[in-house]
Amino acid sequence: MTCPKAALAVALGLAACSSPAPESAEKAPKSTKTEAEPTPKKEAPAADPMAAPSDVAAPPADAKKTESGLAYKVLESAGSDDRPTANDSVKVHYTGWTTDGKMFDSSRQRGRPATFPLKQVIAGWTEGLQLMALGDAYRFWIPKELAYNDAPGKPAGTLVFDVELLDINRAPPVPKDVAAPPATATKTASGLAYTVLQNGDGSAKPGPTTKVTVHYSGWTTDGNMFDSSVARGRPASFPLNRVIKGWTEGLQLMSKGAKYRFWIPGDLAYGNQPGRPNGMLVFDVELLSFDAPTK
Repeated sequence: MTCPKAALAVALGLAACSSPAPESAEKAPKSTKTEAEPTPKKEAPAADPMAAPSDVAAPPADAKKTESGLAYKVLESAGSDDRPTANDSVKVHYTGWTTDGKMFDSSRQRGRPATFPLKQVIAGWTEGLQLMALGDAYRFWIPKELAYNDAPGKPAGTLVFDVELLDINRAPPVPKDVAAPPATATKTASGLAYTVLQNGDGSAKPGPTTKVTVHYSGWTTDGNMFDSSVARGRPASFPLNRVIKGWTEGLQLMSKGAKYRFWIPGDLAYGNQPGRPNGMLVFDVELLSFDAPTK
């Protein structure tokens, strides 16, 4: 796996980095609820941990299948009820094969777990990881429609993954006032509305081109979280003249350590740009640091 998708992600409108083996899907499938899994017998380790499993060609008779066509079986159950949601980020170890037994990617081979938001991977991963509890190991047979759908340069057909869920980084909850600014919110001349969730330190504030480092989460007014550095577990850094207008204006109101909630009207966000969240957007932003003004 290379890097998790979207260094600053869709909220900031900046370029994303290359995606890992599990690639972005436009819409995550609905989570499939299952009954508690019986504790499986742990498979004996292969002589070569990167070797393809004996059932790589097709799901065995004891595999379960969801409505979407995703097939899986439990390799090891930790007995936990702690499962991720589609908004969360996860840390996993994984190895992937094509059905002819060719390994095409493995975090284990690199000796480094992979961390990514579940909304920014292939649909089969978004669905499948939500079935897993912390500490579980599953094998997935992901049909091409839930993988790369034979996209050029990607592994084709059904893909098989062994995945171990190591950690879950929870996304922030949806604000209760996400639908509209409350009466107590302050509104600027541009139409930007905000409330102060946490006061900052000092009186210094960034300027219109200052580079800032923030943690943030963004929702549409119906409560759909479309981006979160908090869920990724990695702050975002950018100059204020490289983001949407509502951010350029709003971050200049904040001092270091402050946390604000912004309601950004569509004309200060993305308007009706295809592929972007439309209409008013709501962001919780914490200003972690910013560069000193250039003299």
